[in-house]
Amino acid sequence: MNELLTLEEMYEADRLTIEAGTPGIELMKNAGAACARVIMEVCAPAPVAVVAGPGNNGGDGFVIARLLAEAGWPVKLLLVGEVNKLKGDAALAAKAWTGEVLTAAPEHLKGAKVIVDALFGAGLARGIDGDLAKLVKAINKARATRVAIDVPSGIDGRTGQVRGVAVEADHTITFFRAKPGHWLMPGREYCGEIRVENIGIIPAALKEIQPRLRLNSTVIFGKSMSRLEHSAHKYSRGSAIMVSGGPWNTGAARLAAMAALRVGAGLVTLASTAAALPVNAAHLTAIMLKQADTSGELAGILSDKRITACGIGPAAGVGQETRDKVLAVLDAGCAAVLDADALTSFAGQPETLFSAITSHKRPVILTPHEGEFSRLFNWRGEVPDSKCERAAKAADESGAVVILKGPDTVIAAPDGRIAINANAPATLATAGSGDVLTGLCLGLLAQGVPGFEAACGAVWLHGEAANLFGGPGLIAEDLPDLIAAALESVQEAH
Repeated sequence: MNELLTLEEMYEADRLTIEAGTPGIELMKNAGAACARVIMEVCAPAPVAVVAGPGNNGGDGFVIARLLAEAGWPVKLLLVGEVNKLKGDAALAAKAWTGEVLTAAPEHLKGAKVIVDALFGAGLARGIDGDLAKLVKAINKARATRVAIDVPSGIDGRTGQVRGVAVEADHTITFFRAKPGHWLMPGREYCGEIRVENIGIIPAALKEIQPRLRLNSTVIFGKSMSRLEHSAHKYSRGSAIMVSGGPWNTGAARLAAMAALRVGAGLVTLASTAAALPVNAAHLTAIMLKQADTSGELAGILSDKRITACGIGPAAGVGQETRDKVLAVLDAGCAAVLDADALTSFAGQPETLFSAITSHKRPVILTPHEGEFSRLFNWRGEVPDSKCERAAKAADESGAVVILKGPDTVIAAPDGRIAINANAPATLATAGSGDVLTGLCLGLLAQGVPGFEAACGAVWLHGEAANLFGGPGLIAEDLPDLIAAALESVQEAH
């Protein structure tokens, strides 16, 4: 159930099901029945206002209203538009409703303790404004439990963006599979609890559609994670190099190196300038140290064929020296993670970096936040408004797996696979957190986990570790010590 469907893919799933012999009105009845069942599960019997729109989402609302009324709940049905202008399955659903149909106006919400938002679905064509905006604002102000059907009205199911105004739901009920807008920000914050219900879409539809989008979970990466064997030794578990910054900027690389070691790399070495060696040596025990003042010295270290992955970027410094070291890493042939300054150093000349990546035979992961992303991928013309589409375009252009970080981190591979991460708590917004993520990517790549799976696993483990901490007070130094418990969660799932 971790597949996510675009609007076009959901329409295709409906079409294939109808084509296979299930009438559209039956799907609508099934959807309404599923919603009524969930509403009766999450809400105590109370006065209900079902606010129905002029399309199929409104048709679902008519079915919900009828079933709740039949169950003895006091129900008011509020409609945008006129009943005689409903078409297709929505018109059929409306005919089965024997109660009064009221105008969808704020004053008719009075007295409702449950409000069902069946105004507009995921395919909202334009922003909500005018009288409809006043209605949505009244729904949000009402002292009632708000249940959205498909997506909260006003949320773009493709991007998660607010189109004008949007319903702030306590519960959202969608069908067959969730949409990107349920999990991308800010849409996720408007959905409340998300329930995905089966309404009779044929299983063969998913096989036919072959969706490229997933919600990040252990399903994606769990089976790729290394399991220890009795014959294992440190080099068989992978040897990783992390490049340190200068003497006043060493902490970021140490955080990354410790995360790489904790996630299972058998050997982790910090490649450090001579000036930074004493500082790093004073802090490290299990992490080894080697001197690398220049790109040539770094290349010499990486010539050891036992080295399986290298990470560079956190506090490395922006400029020619870092560019040269990045190119040395890519030329060495091991798997690579490029973050922070390793990306910004190529702002204005991304083609140089991308050319080196595409000639690289091992996986490369880029881990930009939005600022670093915009500096590196300084696209001319129209920029995709969907975070998923931006990450996918960047992966295709660069030849690397791209982790576009944020509260709704998106991972995209050059082959078109995309995952949206949803387990990261707000406590991860702390200095050094991204450096730990870089180290997790490094450690998994060092063990031979494929690029996309390593990126998804690192992002998920990062969030899980923060969740295990349990609340406020989390700092980046806490995260590596929580990785072991997070790994147990993966093993338990597989």
